[in-house]
Amino acid sequence: MTHQRYTTSRRDFLCRCANGFGAVSLTALLADKAFCNGSFASGAHGLHHTPRAKNVIFLYMDGGPSQVDTFDPKPLLAKHSGASPGQFFKVAPTQFNNNGALLGSQWKFRRHGQSGIEVSELFPHVAGVVDELAVVRSMVSEFPEHTSANYFLHSGSGLQGRPSMGAWLSYGLGSESQDLPGFVVMDGGLIPPGGIDCFGNGFLPASYQGSMFKPSGSAVANISRREATAADQRRKLRLMEQLDSLASAGFRQHDAIESAVENYELAYRMQTAVPGLMDLADEPEHTRRSYGLDSKHRGTQIYAAECLVARRLVERGVRFVELTCPRLDTDRWDQHSNLKYGHEQNALAVDQPIAALIADLKQRGLLDETLVVWAGEFGRTPFAQGSDGRDHNPHGFTIWMAGGGVRGGMVYGATDEFGYHAVENRVEVHDLHATMLHLLGVDHTRSTYRFGGRDMRLTDVKGHVIDALIA
Repeated sequence: MTHQRYTTSRRDFLCRCANGFGAVSLTALLADKAFCNGSFASGAHGLHHTPRAKNVIFLYMDGGPSQVDTFDPKPLLAKHSGASPGQFFKVAPTQFNNNGALLGSQWKFRRHGQSGIEVSELFPHVAGVVDELAVVRSMVSEFPEHTSANYFLHSGSGLQGRPSMGAWLSYGLGSESQDLPGFVVMDGGLIPPGGIDCFGNGFLPASYQGSMFKPSGSAVANISRREATAADQRRKLRLMEQLDSLASAGFRQHDAIESAVENYELAYRMQTAVPGLMDLADEPEHTRRSYGLDSKHRGTQIYAAECLVARRLVERGVRFVELTCPRLDTDRWDQHSNLKYGHEQNALAVDQPIAALIADLKQRGLLDETLVVWAGEFGRTPFAQGSDGRDHNPHGFTIWMAGGGVRGGMVYGATDEFGYHAVENRVEVHDLHATMLHLLGVDHTRSTYRFGGRDMRLTDVKGHVIDALIA
């Protein structure tokens, strides 16, 4: 038998190698949820239209800031402060029904920026970036108490156990980060009423739940290597994966096992990624000062670190970052008494870091692709609880949005002359969620997950995109 020799030219050899390298790269990309829609569990996923934003930073104002003391000035309320509210409107039942006289704001409002939007003196730094904000003064909620209202704001349902918006976005769009979770919650010290279920995955696979990070120190619990060497750890993970695969084969598709494998692998990669992420020493001194890391106020220091880490997270491709409030010597924004001190301390903690975050994102060219949302679960009454507090008010309150395709320098909607009820362009939580998803390139009616015999979605069977907020 004769053997035929095949020869290959150098040019042909390089051409074939180049195509092979491309195939290797394509295989890696297709394995990444950020690039391959087919890797998702079920339903219609990925982009439905061209996105305006890639990431979300959710500034959660735990407890419910008072709209009439922050971004919704009411001169008539100030004029009639001390009068009985029953002279002007019917008072609905409140959480504690300890209702006093009308209470005008204790802070002055001034117009700022080219837009001339009025902002309370509680927020002097945010007032400096007001032209980036779309202020929505007509938000409403369906729940007047914290736990249900928190679940509703985060998940579109007042019941425990539904996926949060961060989980929905991670599920629908994946993560652009190989080494960090797609959904991160910066824990400033206060977990809201309702607990960590506010950040849960609900009926979505467990790998989409929010990962809790501390803004300083050991940021993530239990990811440090306990094995003697990296090689030992890698061998241990391979063995665990083999054992989990055997168990998974017996149970067929099993979320707990599959998510455990995925989370172990992510934790392994985070061991390298997290220390660099949390090392704020490599930030320029002027950046650290602008956020307030050198502030004498401990709350400002904590929230400054949260905001700066949030910027670094979106730079690294994390899809959804939520910031919780720092623990202070007063309550969260939930001032049923001692309103003046409580709101001043909370505003002092968050005002400078938030303004610096928006300015920093804009300077780096990231604001156009990062949607920033500032919101509490409800607002507060225009009449006093007792003599110096305010009760919960879900009938009309203020949030704002910035960046990510939002039309800045505008006010949308209105409450009545006393700041009690939304009377113009009411915005429901489902509308907020629908608009956020739209800006991220997702049709809220098509991003679904089959559960309990029906196609579930973040907006349930409601929600409308607020076109007026989109640039």
